[in-house]
Amino acid sequence: MLRYLLVLSMALVFQPAQADAPEGYPFLSFDEAMQQAREQDKTLFVYFGRYGCGYCEKTNKEAFSDETVRQVYTDNYVLAYVDSESGKRLQLPSGERITEQEVGTRYDAFVTPVFTFMTPEGEPLKRLVGVQRIEDLLDADEKVQSQIGGQS
Repeated sequence: MLRYLLVLSMALVFQPAQADAPEGYPFLSFDEAMQQAREQDKTLFVYFGRYGCGYCEKTNKEAFSDETVRQVYTDNYVLAYVDSESGKRLQLPSGERITEQEVGTRYDAFVTPVFTFMTPEGEPLKRLVGVQRIEDLLDADEKVQSQIGGQS
């Protein structure tokens, strides 16, 4: 019995950790989102998070739970979620193979959460770092929409 409990506890401790994107949003992997953004000529919104990120959870609960935020972001952007500590392999539209962690490093997501608005080619337009409130996300959307000319 003791051996069984030891094996069970080890399995729970060493199971792969996974970060969660906010519920109710059509988040894609970074490579899929880049492809879709190019096909639809839409701006990318990339959420860099990680497992156990308290600030990510706070932002998910306090800002991404808002219906206006959900509507604006699903209408205006192709959404990507990147677990900035994951070794999951991706293949970018260019053919480059890269891990989610390497994507995080490329876009300076050394802390989480980081939210980056990007062109379909992956060029950053605006970046938000840390806990975001409803008004922060709506204000960032207005600024990005003004910058890109109000595409939708």
